[in-house]
Amino acid sequence: MINQLVKNIKKLDAPIVVGLDPMLSYVPEHIQKAAFDEYGETLEGAAEAIWQYNKGIIDSTYDLIPAVKPQIAMYEQFGVPGLAAFQKTCEYAKSKGLVIIGDIKRGDIGSTSKAYAVGHLGQVQIGDKKFSGFCEDFVTVNPYLGSDGVRPFMEVCKEEKKGIFVLVKTSNPSSGEFQDQEINGRPLYELVAEKVASWGEEVMGDDYSYVGAVVGATYPKMGEILRKVMPKSYILVPGYGAQGGQAKDLAPFFNEDGLGAIVNSSRGIICAYQQEKYSSFGAENYADASRQAVLDMKEDLKQAFVR
Repeated sequence: MINQLVKNIKKLDAPIVVGLDPMLSYVPEHIQKAAFDEYGETLEGAAEAIWQYNKGIIDSTYDLIPAVKPQIAMYEQFGVPGLAAFQKTCEYAKSKGLVIIGDIKRGDIGSTSKAYAVGHLGQVQIGDKKFSGFCEDFVTVNPYLGSDGVRPFMEVCKEEKKGIFVLVKTSNPSSGEFQDQEINGRPLYELVAEKVASWGEEVMGDDYSYVGAVVGATYPKMGEILRKVMPKSYILVPGYGAQGGQAKDLAPFFNEDGLGAIVNSSRGIICAYQQEKYSSFGAENYADASRQAVLDMKEDLKQAFVR
């Protein structure tokens, strides 16, 4: 699937992934009202509102972007109906030709890690048949339990030709409490990056590995170092926009061919209609505001010499 992601990025000249991380407060009133009229003010009603909101954003942006990244916690908060909305969102996005990056940040060991991998990327055996629990193409993985937590995902990736993005240097302010700690004079995140590069050599696509990395846009100098440590790993770059990452700082995350990284924007796109810049669209046209935000982000990246 890494080959498909690269193909999509090249075709659209847009190294952009839209983070579908909905909160109920993001959903326009008219969508909430329709959902609650049908299902009541229940978990089912909230999940329906989230799903309809996502569908509008996908419909308005799928021809501009290569991928979407739904954050599973935003759906899990609504229980089983929320998970159904997550799956429905993934399936609909896939029907539009989008690559699905499931932001699940799983990290466990042994059979538990394998179960996560099978559930989100693989197929579970039931009798003489196999079924896919979810339909993501990539998922995010926490490596801090070591290789025991990552290799089960790699095994499924080999079987299914899918991929993972391993957390290396995250964009949150307190990430340095652990990730920046030095071991023999080197920061921990750099050692994790070396492991990512090593794991990646075992599961290569045409030009890039099935094993990518997450490196926050808020740390461009670290991004430059990590790009060199992981030359064949695609980098998922969160933190652009709402978290303070700026386009001018993103060039170090990319290789000389203009590939090697994909930049995530969540609130900046899905909540665009709530921003002063896009307020003229209004809540009724929230999806059009999201489309304009994608176009503006694409232009912003180009101005920063990221292609």
